[in-house]
Amino acid sequence: MQTESTIEEIKEISKEEKELQRKKENNIKLYPIYKTLSWDLLFYYAIIYLFLTIEKGYTAAQVLKLDAFYFFFKFIMQIPCTLLIQKIGKRKSLVIANLILAIHILLIMFSVNFNMLLISQILCAFSFIVKGTCETDMLYDSLEHGEKRGVTFAKIDGQATSKYYYIDAISAVFSGFLFVVNHYIPMILCFCILLISLLLSTKFEEIHTEKRKMQIQKEINNIKYGFKNAFKSKRLRSLLIFNAVFIGVIKILQSIRNTILLEVGIPEQYFGVIIAIFGIILGIAAKNQGKIHKKYRNKTLSVLSLPFVISFIMVGTILLCNFNKLITVILVLIFISIQHAVRGPYYVLIKQYMNNFTNSEKRIKIATVNNLIENVITAILVFGASYMVDVFSIAYTTIIIGCISTIFFVLLLDHMRGTVGLKPEEYSKKEIL
Repeated sequence: MQTESTIEEIKEISKEEKELQRKKENNIKLYPIYKTLSWDLLFYYAIIYLFLTIEKGYTAAQVLKLDAFYFFFKFIMQIPCTLLIQKIGKRKSLVIANLILAIHILLIMFSVNFNMLLISQILCAFSFIVKGTCETDMLYDSLEHGEKRGVTFAKIDGQATSKYYYIDAISAVFSGFLFVVNHYIPMILCFCILLISLLLSTKFEEIHTEKRKMQIQKEINNIKYGFKNAFKSKRLRSLLIFNAVFIGVIKILQSIRNTILLEVGIPEQYFGVIIAIFGIILGIAAKNQGKIHKKYRNKTLSVLSLPFVISFIMVGTILLCNFNKLITVILVLIFISIQHAVRGPYYVLIKQYMNNFTNSEKRIKIATVNNLIENVITAILVFGASYMVDVFSIAYTTIIIGCISTIFFVLLLDHMRGTVGLKPEEYSKKEIL
């Protein structure tokens, strides 16, 4: 009888293992399709500045402040979102996030004042916090443990990111011309894609099904513990600070890019074409993130960050020079293209660097700490940039931002030489979380 009982238990375990393997394979197969359509907002970024300034009548500084509020809302909502994920699981949280993101687009379309736009940014902040925490972890949880796990993750995620950029480029071309036909058409298409993303997110399956009771104080203590442990690691502390400031500078670029394009005289209908070209550059660069990392190793962050921030200074200088229009446009587009070539691989590689030496539970804590630091610093930087735009011209604003960020990254990268990019055996035990 005991032998029969043991055999039944083994069969039951075997069934559970097969079911778990099936779920993992499903998530791995679904993830590239999902991310290609759902990583960010399609049909949106090429025209949102034009939509808010032309259709809704807001100034460049107001649009920049709206972006700053978005990051501030992400900061204050990080803990509630973490509680939700811990309570209901990653899959359900992801479904809710995609639903609310679709609603946020409707709010922008039907907004009649700045307050309605602020509400839309609260919804958007909630959605992207949850998506940022859950999406990549759905893939990481589904990959087999081992030395190649990080490389496999980067390969799948990088290919999906690359495909997203290609789709984004195509949507940008159409959105620019469709905006001229009717200002609302690109926004409607964006809403439709979000509905597809919502449907795809329901197809994911939870790998870690255990859920805990929502204990606010306990989760706050967990976040405190996450901060404490993250900042014990010199490697992770450096990466967190680097990422927060670099993302802040990237978001400033995204916010003022269209202002710069208008400044040099680019017609509205060609915005989509130009941003599509930027998207193709992003896609090619993201696809080659592995080669970039392999070639530059512990110098990768220097190779990505310094050309990016120095290009700000160059763009501002070109705007101040009295070149003819054609030369000005060409030079500005070249330097903004350099900035986009950097962004493509950066988003993939920084996740790989932060996820190294971690497990599922620790990755959630690291992601939470990273999001909190990233959002508060980005909000401060973008608020600062919005006030600069009110006081200075766009040319002087880009030069000031470029000079400050260049000095900061030179000093930080020099500090990081002995803390980031070392071999596993060269790190102390407290560096391996």
